[in-house]
Parts: sequence; structure tokens; C-alpha cells
Amino acid sequence: MNQQGKIMLKKTNLPQSSKANYRYSPFTRQLMIFQVAIRLLLFLWQDRLTGNNSSRQRHRRAKWLVKKLLILGPTFIKIGQALSTRADLIPLEYVQELSLLQDRVPPFSSELAVAVIEAELGKPLYTLFRDFESIPLAAASLGQVHKARLHTGEDVVVKIQRPGLEALFNLDFELLHRLVRLGNRFLPKLRKYNLEAIYQEFFELLYQEIDYIHEGKNADRFRENFRTYNRVLVPQVYWEYTTKKVLTLEYVPGIKIDDRPTLEASQINTKDVIQLGITCYLKQLLEDGFFQSDPHPGNMAVSRRGEIIFYDFGTMAEVKAIAQDQMVKTFFAVLKKDTDEVIQTLIYMGLIEPVADMTPIKRMVNFLLEEFRDKPIDVRAFEQLSGEIYLMFEQQPFRLPPQMTFIIKSLTTLDGIARALDPQYNLLAAAQPFLKNIAFTQQQGNLLGTLAKQTKNFIQYKLNQPSRTELSINRLESRLELGELQVRVRSLESERALKKIQLGIKSLIYTCLAGFTLIAAAILLVGTYKQVALILFGLSGLWFLLLLKSLINLAFQEKVDKIIQK
Repeated sequence: MNQQGKIMLKKTNLPQSSKANYRYSPFTRQLMIFQVAIRLLLFLWQDRLTGNNSSRQRHRRAKWLVKKLLILGPTFIKIGQALSTRADLIPLEYVQELSLLQDRVPPFSSELAVAVIEAELGKPLYTLFRDFESIPLAAASLGQVHKARLHTGEDVVVKIQRPGLEALFNLDFELLHRLVRLGNRFLPKLRKYNLEAIYQEFFELLYQEIDYIHEGKNADRFRENFRTYNRVLVPQVYWEYTTKKVLTLEYVPGIKIDDRPTLEASQINTKDVIQLGITCYLKQLLEDGFFQSDPHPGNMAVSRRGEIIFYDFGTMAEVKAIAQDQMVKTFFAVLKKDTDEVIQTLIYMGLIEPVADMTPIKRMVNFLLEEFRDKPIDVRAFEQLSGEIYLMFEQQPFRLPPQMTFIIKSLTTLDGIARALDPQYNLLAAAQPFLKNIAFTQQQGNLLGTLAKQTKNFIQYKLNQPSRTELSINRLESRLELGELQVRVRSLESERALKKIQLGIKSLIYTCLAGFTLIAAAILLVGTYKQVALILFGLSGLWFLLLLKSLINLAFQEKVDKIIQK
């Protein structure tokens, strides 16, 4: 870079918050995390007690949480990003605000970036690069990207890890592990979600993501998998300028994949983009078993010629051959609307636990296949299944093995991108190129054999599809088997009423116990039995906490009942 460029590099002013080096004592860090967690719980409790749970209030709380996650740093930013794709777990307002974490992460100073490059590569910056832009192209939770030019003339991007990141991960790893262990010990209901395994796999991926040599190898493997796909671009890795904390890649600019106005202005067919994107991910999941587990819009772009560009390879995940085989069967069972086979494959993969009465689950899966396979989801349509939803909520038959969290995350994110480009997109139509490619492939292997077999079975199914009359009879038969009876709904209403009575009685008992121990403690405190009084005060506090938990459960139960009754 010339002298003017060097002066610009020194004078660049970036936000002061970006210059943090993430050095905390364990006690200070634990205090920061617990303060945010306790304040959030108090806010939610206050909103529940005061009845102020409007959408506007939830947006306020979510914005506050986003600010705190940014202060807590990369670990919690990544957790927030993971939650931003889980509208099934958290309210929509939180999803909307947390999604901003993907594009609104403050950069660290260019001086720190240059220091990391020179320390890692062992040479002065301008010995390595002819030009280096001081203002980053993008800043992520784990690092940031600067554009540069090699002395040989190639334009590149240099990804630099945030200073002090690994030490911070080590500290957060231990502190969050304590929280998981405490949750499993004192909240037994959490054990069935296997939080320990999810936590281990989450941090394992995070540690892989901050190893840029690992990311470079992932990029090479991904490019090799798509070598025959002319419309998929993967940047080349410049290994002589790459270390564990610095990654140098080919500069491949593009339009953000969910930027529909710009894509249309560039005369790029958004339906072709959706089709190519779906094909790419089906290939990754069902054929390669090696997929990008964080496909948010910042990690994917579209070239001016309509090619899809993949950028980030730090969060790649693998699917075991057995799980892959079952995913193939599930995919084709969905295309055929075969409820029984979908349920069987989900049970085999551990996503559904067999329960005594599978009827509500069958009805739910059948309903989803009939209503939403070929069109967007309409939440109002779920009113038809209010009783079954409640029963499944009680039985909790669904499970989420650790590896599947990343598969579901990638698929739901991709679905969101597709809906942003075309709200009426059709999964079956978008998957056609992939199905045709598999049906006529001559490659060998168990997985490809399974894919080809399932594809041929699907084609035969479409050719031998029964007439409308036969379909109507089959549908009537299916509904009779599923037992849609009014008696069942009345039984569910009785169960809900009995549960509310039980919670009310528990609340009354806890109220009496809290009141009696508090009065007794106050009387003894006046006398000479102060130690006994303190013990009773402690017991009173315990009864009060149990009362609070019971009241929250009762309020939640009433809310669920209101939703079902609508």
C-alpha cells in the first residue's frame, strides 16, 4: 500500500467497544453472566405479574437482551444467532431482534487486525500484501474480514480472528457447563432434552470455527464436492497466507442471497436461485453428508450471473451414514405424503419417542403433510388440531438429538431465505433437479444406491398414483383409523380442568406454609430464639419460591387453555 494508505490505516476511527481484548477473571465473568440472566428472569416475571406482555414490550426486552449479548461477547453472540432461527422455542419478537446479531456486530480496530496478521504470518503487512483496506468488509462475532491485494495482483479477503477469543471461550465453556449441570440437577425435566450433549457439540463446533486451518480444509473439501456444479462458487484458499488465526481467500463478490429487490433489478430469476439453493443443500445433506450448518444470508450470496456463492466454512457438520440413509427415506416419504413411513424414520433417528397412543402424532404429521408440503405455513390452520397439540404438549414425544439441532437449524434458515425470495415456493418443484440428477446417476455406493432406489420408487408412485375416488376412500379410511371423536376432546377438557384444580390446591398449600412460617419466624425473632427464627425465614422464602413457581405454571396453563379455546 502507498504512503497515503498507511496514513489512512493509522487514522481510522472505529467504535471503542470494538477494542475489547476479552480478558476477564473467572469471578468477574461469572458475575457478568449471572447478572444478565437474573435481570432477564426478573423482567419476564415482572411482565407476567403485571400482565404487560404485549408485542411492543417483548420487542423492548429483546432489544435489551441483544445489547447485553453484544457486551458479553462472541460466545453469547453465537448463542443468540443460534436462537434467532428457532421460532419454535422463543417468541417472534426475540427471533427478529436476535437475527440482527448476524449483521450488527461491531468490528475491532484495524491496528489490532494488522498486529494479528503480522504476528501470525511473521512478516510486515506490506511485505505480504500490496494493498490492505483498513475498514473491514464485514465483522462477525468471531472475527472480521478485510479486502487486500497480493503482490501478484490477485484480490483477496483476509479473515482475522478477534484477539483473546480462545481464552474467552475456555472461560465461558466452564461457566456454562456449570449452569447446565445445575439445571440438570435441580430441574429434572430438562434431562430429557440432553442439554449436556447439545452443549458439548455446540462448543466443539465453536472451537473448530476459530481454527482457520480447519476452515480452509473444509473449504477445499466443499469445493471438491461441488466441482461438477458450474453454478456454485467456492472461494479458493491461499494457504501460504493462512494460519490458525488468519485465513486468506479469493475475493468473490456477490449480492446478498435474500436481497430480493437487488436480485430482481439485476434480472436474476429468484425461483432459479431457490431451486439451486435447495439442490445444493439436498446434495450436502443426502449425498455428501457434509453440510454448512449456519447458512444465514451473510454466508451466502448470488453472483451477477446467478451463481450461488458460499463464504463461511467454519461451521461445517457431518451426517453419519446411518442417519443419512434415514434422512433420504424421510425426504421421499414427505414427497409421497406417507405418514407412517415419516413417523417410522423419525422414530429410528430418535426424533420421536414411541408413546402409548400415537394417534395425535399421526394426525399432526398427516396434517402437516397435507396442508404445508406445497404451500407456506398458516398458523391459523392449527386451530383444527388444538386438542391433539395439547395432548402432544403433555406427552412430549419429540426429541432432538444433538446432531439434529444443526440440521434443523440449517433447513429452517434455508426455508426462511426461500420464503423471503418467493412466499409461495414449492419444495417438490425446487427439488426436481436434484431428483432427476440422482435418478440418472451411474455412480456406485450404498448411499447413492438408496437415493436412486428411493427416487425410482417415487417416480413409480407418481405414475401409479390412484384416482381421485380412490384417494378420497383412502383419506376417509385414514380418518376413521385416526379416530377423530368428540369423546376424546371432552376427555382432554377434563384433564385440563383437573390439572388447573391441582395447581390451585398446590398454590393454596404453599401460601399457607409460607404464611405460617413467616408469622412464626417474626414471633420468634422478637423473643430469644433468633437462630430458629432465621431458619424459619429461610423456609418461608423456600415456600414462597415454590408458590411463585406454582402460580407461573397456573398462569401458563390458563394461557394454553385460552389459545386452544380460540
